Amino acid sequence: MITMTFDRHRRLRANAGIRSLVREHRVTVNDLIYPMFVEEGLKGTSEITSMPGVMRYGLDEFRKEIVRLSSLGIPGIILFGIPSEKDELSSSAYADKGIVQEAVRAAKSENPDLVVMTDVCLCEYNPAGHCGLVRDGKIVNDDSVQLIAKTALSHAQAGADIVAPSDMMDGRVQRIREVLDDNQLTDVSILSYAVKYSSAFYGPFREAADSTPAFGDRKSYQMDPANAREALREAESDVMEGADMLMVKPALSYLDVIHRIRETFTQPVATYNVSAEYSMVKAAAKAGWIDERAIVMEMMTSFKRAGADIILTYHAPDVARWLREENA
Repeated sequence: MITMTFDRHRRLRANAGIRSLVREHRVTVNDLIYPMFVEEGLKGTSEITSMPGVMRYGLDEFRKEIVRLSSLGIPGIILFGIPSEKDELSSSAYADKGIVQEAVRAAKSENPDLVVMTDVCLCEYNPAGHCGLVRDGKIVNDDSVQLIAKTALSHAQAGADIVAPSDMMDGRVQRIREVLDDNQLTDVSILSYAVKYSSAFYGPFREAADSTPAFGDRKSYQMDPANAREALREAESDVMEGADMLMVKPALSYLDVIHRIRETFTQPVATYNVSAEYSMVKAAAKAGWIDERAIVMEMMTSFKRAGADIILTYHAPDVARWLREENA
């Protein structure tokens, strides 16, 4: 008689019930945040050609979409604004009746329980397409921080639950926290884009948000994709300045960074499944090269396995539907 000494790992994979019982990570609808683009003066919707299925919304259709997303159980959105006018001071970013501010009010009127996040940046609002003020061809830090904080305050005053500075200027989290607290908005959270890489994966977003830099690139303020230890320093600074949550962006090529942040800090960790990650899947699925549903759910699971608590993704409506079908 032959004595078997190896482990029978396959026992725990024998059938679907056992596999479900021992599954270590699960994606749920409560993990999802849907990024949305709202355009000032737009009537109806305008499809973003490089991001199939993703739209720019005028406020009328935006309201209808909020109702639809709420019916799918998606708990929150993050808003990006496309203004009708741009200027060097990005004044539309912090205007009381700016497009994001009006969209926050519209979303809350349709569903007061929806978690409304706002992207806080200046790039969509100035002709240079940079995330801060431009002087003599350089993106200046400290004066930019003042306008970024002013923008965050205007979003919070409009009713945003969470403000998410994505500019990567030094010191902006501290200044935002000070401004919010000075205006009795202590309950408004800060989700910091603590670790935002200067990535080629943002290409389709630039079309969506009309934010392509008019000159140069963003490498002087966004992180080098080669660096991981730097991510820990960036995140530590934001935590010390008052960040309530930390974001790693992009997601798919930075799973190791998500894991490092998760292992180092106790704050909730978000990751952004960005535009090119989305568009590549859509293009391959359209060509019949992949199983879109299986690929997307595997990606979502990988984000959770790496340590993300929150996933910002353009796939959110599809994922919500698929999860509902699985649980029906």
